Amino acid sequence: MTKKYFGTDGIRGRVGKEPITPEFIMHLGYSAGKVLTAMDWHLMEGKRPTVLIGKDTRVSGYLLESALEAGLCAAGVDVFLSGPMPTPAIAYLIRALRLQAGIVISASHNLFEDNGIKFFSAQGSKLPDEMENKIEAGLNTLIETMPSEKLGKVQRLKDASGRYIEFCKSTFPYHLDLRGLKIVVDCANGATYHIAGHVMHELGADVVTIGVQPNGLNINLECGATHCSTLQKAVLQHHADLGIALDGDGDRIMMVDKQGRLYDGDQLLYIIAKHRKQRRLLRGGVVGTLMTNLAIENRFKKMNIPFLRAKVGDRHVLELLHEKKWYLGGENSGHIVCKDKHTTGDGIISALQVLYALRDTQKTLAQSMRGVSLYPQRLINVKISKPFDFSTNEAIKTMQEAAEADLNSKGRVLIRASGTEPLIRIMIEGESKHKVNHWAERIAEAMRIAANHS
Repeated sequence: MTKKYFGTDGIRGRVGKEPITPEFIMHLGYSAGKVLTAMDWHLMEGKRPTVLIGKDTRVSGYLLESALEAGLCAAGVDVFLSGPMPTPAIAYLIRALRLQAGIVISASHNLFEDNGIKFFSAQGSKLPDEMENKIEAGLNTLIETMPSEKLGKVQRLKDASGRYIEFCKSTFPYHLDLRGLKIVVDCANGATYHIAGHVMHELGADVVTIGVQPNGLNINLECGATHCSTLQKAVLQHHADLGIALDGDGDRIMMVDKQGRLYDGDQLLYIIAKHRKQRRLLRGGVVGTLMTNLAIENRFKKMNIPFLRAKVGDRHVLELLHEKKWYLGGENSGHIVCKDKHTTGDGIISALQVLYALRDTQKTLAQSMRGVSLYPQRLINVKISKPFDFSTNEAIKTMQEAAEADLNSKGRVLIRASGTEPLIRIMIEGESKHKVNHWAERIAEAMRIAANHS
C-alpha cells in the first residue's frame, strides 16, 4: 500500500492545511484508536489501551492535542497527557509506564507554522509500516463514537520531566561527572527547555541555558541545532568549554568547542564510535546515511569498523541497525542513535555519550577529531510546488553524470526528495571545494527550471 499521509517521520505539514487540520487530526486519532483496540494486548485483563500524548512548544500543539484526545477517546482509548516533552522522552515513558502507544505532536526542526504527528509503538520505536497502513485505511471510515460507558478517559501525567531527567542521567557512567566543565545549552525554545539544562547541571556542569523562553512562535527561530551561530556566539561570550545545540523536539544535536567551531552529526558519531572501539564497547559496526561525509566512511575503514549507509532519515538508520544487530548510527543532521541506551535518537543522550568520550579520554572535541578532515559538502534545497520526478529529466541526468565525471571518483552527487518538506535536496561532496560549489549551483538551477516546467 502506498502511503498518502505518512512520510519518513510521521505526518507533517502547514497548520490549517490538510492534513494538519483539527478535523483530520481527530479522525487520525480515532483511526489509530480503533487499530489499538483491535489488537490482542496480552495480560491486559479487559483494560482499555492507553496512549501517551506529548508535544513540543508550538502554539498549534494545544489545538492538535485536543483533536487527538477527542478521536482517541471516541474510539475507547485512555489518554495520558505529558505537556511539552522531547520526542525521545515520550518513547522512553511509553516503555517505563507499560503503555500501548505514544504520539508526539511536533514538526521537529521546522518553524512554528508547521506541525506534525509522530507515532511510537509500545516498544518505544517508530510504528511498523503495517500499522501505519492500517491507520491510513481507517481514515476512509466514518467516526462511530463508542457508547458513553466505553469512552476513553484523559489524565495528566505527573512528573514526566523528572522521570525523563533521571533516565537521561542514568545513561552517563556513574564513575564520571561533568564537574569543571562550563557548558552552554541551546534548547531552541523547544521541548527540552525545562529538561536539558537540568540534566547537565545535575551531572555537575556549570550550565548556561539559551533558547529556553518558548512563546509558541519562536521554536527553532534563529536558535538550536538548525541555526548554530547563536550557540557559537554564546560559547565565546560566556568563555564556555563547549556548547550543545538541540532542535525543537530534542532528537537532534550539534556541538561547539571553546573556539566556537561547529561539530555536526557525522563528527559526533565518529567521536562516539572511536571511543567505543577503544573501550571495546562497539558491538558490530556503524550505520550512517547517504549524506554521511565520505571522510568518515574512509576513516572507519582504516579503523576496521564496519560501516553501512541507510537512506536518509533516522527511521531508516534504526531499521538497518535492527537488521544488522548493531547499536550505533546517525546522520550528519544530528540524529544519533545509541540503541544500547535508547530505542530512538535522543539529542540529550547523544550529547552525554560524546561527553563520556571527552571525559574518559581527557580530550577536547578538536583533539578527538584530529586526523580527520571532512570533505567539502554543499547542500542546496530547491522548493517545489508539486511532486516532481526529477529522475526522468534528461537535462538533470546529463548534468549529474558530468558532475560525477568531473569529481573523478573523489566525491559524490546525491539528489533526493525531502521526506518532510516540499523540497528537492541536492548534495555535492568532493575533495575540491570549488568543484563542489560549481556543480551544486548548476544542478540546483537546472532543477529549478525543470520543476517550474513540470
